[in-house]
Amino acid sequence: MAAGAPRVFVSHLSGVPVFDPNGDQVGRVRDLVAMLRVGGRPPRILGLVVEVVSRRRIFLPMTRVTGVESGQVITTGVVNMRRFEQRPTERLVLGEFLDRRVRLVESDEEVTVLDVAIQQLPARRDWEIDKYFVRKGRGGALRRKGETLTVEWSAVSGFSLEEHGQGAENLVATFERLRPADVANALHHLSPKRRVEVAAALDDDRLADVLEELPEDDQVEILGKLKEERAADVLEAMDPDDAADLLSELPEEDKERLLTLMRPDDAADVRRLMSYEERTAGGLMTTEPIVLRPDATVADALARVRQQDLSPALAAQVYVCRSPDETPTGKYLGTVHFQRLLRDPPFTLVSSIVDSDLVPLPPDTPLPTVTSYLAAYNLVSAPVVDESGSLLGAVTVDDVLDHLLPDDWRETDFHGEEGILHGRT
Repeated sequence: MAAGAPRVFVSHLSGVPVFDPNGDQVGRVRDLVAMLRVGGRPPRILGLVVEVVSRRRIFLPMTRVTGVESGQVITTGVVNMRRFEQRPTERLVLGEFLDRRVRLVESDEEVTVLDVAIQQLPARRDWEIDKYFVRKGRGGALRRKGETLTVEWSAVSGFSLEEHGQGAENLVATFERLRPADVANALHHLSPKRRVEVAAALDDDRLADVLEELPEDDQVEILGKLKEERAADVLEAMDPDDAADLLSELPEEDKERLLTLMRPDDAADVRRLMSYEERTAGGLMTTEPIVLRPDATVADALARVRQQDLSPALAAQVYVCRSPDETPTGKYLGTVHFQRLLRDPPFTLVSSIVDSDLVPLPPDTPLPTVTSYLAAYNLVSAPVVDESGSLLGAVTVDDVLDHLLPDDWRETDFHGEEGILHGRT
């Protein structure tokens, strides 16, 4: 861990208020959700269990927590209000870790866990368990309480999975080390039953990333085996263009039912994408590019580009538009590329360095023309603008490649010598 990275003892989080960016209280923290990992790695904190005003307990992913400080938790403001349901691979830190009897690795002495410290990884929103506060001996009302001490997570046994385990929990923990495309490849080669078990054990954001990398048949199979509310959660976590592609493969009744269960804003984006032909700019685009108003600065743009969940293609440029700055936007003014952002002072207005020379793509632009456009101008992303001049979204090179490659391209072995050096497909 880097020195100075935030560290919090979980007992200090119990009951603290959770606020959205506007300062409105969402609820209070009631527990933390952790996932055990293989190879002696510290448990990862997946999110918080938050009790909202209606006393319903919901799950708040740590990727949507922007601050843990001064007795409060700040979120991005995007909160899913569905009731929290613990999955087989998840552990509740306050409910299952505290007061647990474990052993110190070095001395094999039995201790009781009194508290757990979590720490944020440098430059990321991921959190891990960092230390345990433990008491030696059994204590109790008739015995003198033993010595208390704070130890590293690695000094305590019982909080990691065995490498040889065969349960879904172990596979999920092993997959955590892999990129989504590699997890998708591993899932694809499992038996259908095993594939569904492992997919069900992944958290929503991770499963969404993996689904985007799977062949359509596998996507439909996995989504069909999930509970409908969970399926809607996963679709919300997917990029809108990928969610639209997946939903288009479903029967009309199933499609409408899932869209109804999704948050209205997310469903609206997906419906809009599904209104375009699949192999056109409108059908290929994502509705979530980086959009800035003309009075934004280079510093504002770089802060947006640094967001961890952005793909490299989307982070390569920002689009300058008049209000509103969510698609469909106000009038599209032009693009500022990442390299240009690096060359200008932080206080520079993006409107003063915008590139307005390239004509944007209409939504009905066919795939071959989109491909030629990206190749001709050496772009990894291109704006899609309607007749009124509003930015609808952006087409990225990865989505174009996905539609140009053969249907079985995901079967390629990218790591083996045969696959790369000899071009096996």
